[in-house]
Amino acid sequence: MTIPLVDLAAQHDEVADEVSIGLADVFRRTAFVGGREVDEFERQYAAYVGTRHCVGVANGTDGLELALRAVGVRAGGEVVLPANTFIATAEAVSRIGAHPVLVDVDEDHLLIDPERVRDAITHRTQAVVPVHLFGQTAFVERLQAVAGDIPLVEDAAQAQGALRHGRPAGSLGAVAATSFYPGKNLGAAGDAGAVMTDDPDVAATVRVLAAHGSPRKYVHDVVGMNSRLDTVQAVYLSAKLSRLEKWNELRREAAARYAELLVDVAGLRLPRSAEGNTDVWHLYVVRSPHRDRLLADLGAAGIGAGVHYPTPVHLTGAYAHLGLGPGSFPVSERAADEILSLPMYPHLAGDQQERVATAVAASLEG
Repeated sequence: MTIPLVDLAAQHDEVADEVSIGLADVFRRTAFVGGREVDEFERQYAAYVGTRHCVGVANGTDGLELALRAVGVRAGGEVVLPANTFIATAEAVSRIGAHPVLVDVDEDHLLIDPERVRDAITHRTQAVVPVHLFGQTAFVERLQAVAGDIPLVEDAAQAQGALRHGRPAGSLGAVAATSFYPGKNLGAAGDAGAVMTDDPDVAATVRVLAAHGSPRKYVHDVVGMNSRLDTVQAVYLSAKLSRLEKWNELRREAAARYAELLVDVAGLRLPRSAEGNTDVWHLYVVRSPHRDRLLADLGAAGIGAGVHYPTPVHLTGAYAHLGLGPGSFPVSERAADEILSLPMYPHLAGDQQERVATAVAASLEG
C-alpha cells in the first residue's frame, strides 16, 4: 500500500458527523455567506490564537495582502520577507504595488534571518514579514528588536498552534494572516483564510477592505476586494478546530518517532526545533545532497514525498525582474537543492514511519 505525503481522510472521518449536522442546518436556512457560523468561528479562532480579533477571508494570500494594507503598506513601499517561502508571500506584496525585498534564512532552521533583515531595512520599509515555516515560529522577538516601529506582519499559514516562548504564532506581531488550505494543520474543505490582530482599527480596516471597501451595504469609501470566509468553510473549520491540539500533539509524536528512526542514516540531516519554539510539524523536512535520488526512490517504493520549496522566490520567472541571480541568497539556494518533506499527518502510524525510514536508509546507504 502507498503512504501519502498528506492524508486528510482520517481527519475528515473524525468530524464527518458533526459537519454533516452543521451543513444540513446551513443548507436548510440557505445561509451561505456570513452569519452566525462565520461569527462563531472567528470568535473561536481568535481565542485559540490569543488575539482580540479574527476576520475570516477567502484564502491566505488575500489575508496577507489585507493585513499588509491594514498596517499601511502602499504602492512603492518596501516589504522585507525571506527568499525561502511559498511565492504567495511575495505575491501579496506585489498585488499592492509594493516591492518585495528578499533576505536569506538561517542555516539551522531555514527561517528568516534577523541579521539579514537588519541589513535590508531602509527608509522605504513599510513592513517585515516573518514566515513561520514548516510548523516552526520565526524569531519574532529578535525581528522586533531589529524592526523597531516597522510593523511585523506574520505569515502564519504553516504554524497553527505553534508557540514561541509560550505565545502562539499569529499573536506576536502587529497583525497575522493564515491559510486554511486543506493540507494545513487546520484545513478547510477548499480555500479559506483569516487575519488576526489585537488592534481594533486594523481589524476594522481588514473587514472593510475585504467587503468591497464597504462598512455597510452600498457605502464604498475605499476601493476594496471581495474576500469572504463562506459559511460552509466555517462549519468545517469549527469542527476541526476543537481537535487541533490533539492532532498537533500527534504530529509531535510522529516527529519524535522519525528522529529516532532516522538518527543514524548517513547523508541525512534531520530538522530540529529552535530554542523557545514549540513546533507543530506542518511538514517534516529533512536535507540530503542526494535529494533527487531519494525522492525518486521513495516514489518507486510507494511513499509520497515533496519539496517545499524547489525554487527560492528570486529564482522564479515571476520575480526575475528583481535582478537577483544565483548566489544572491546562498542558504536558501542550497536548501532548495537538498530539502525533502517526508509523510507527516496526525494519523501517520508507527509502522508506516518504519517503512519510510527503511526506504530512506536503503536509498542513501545502499
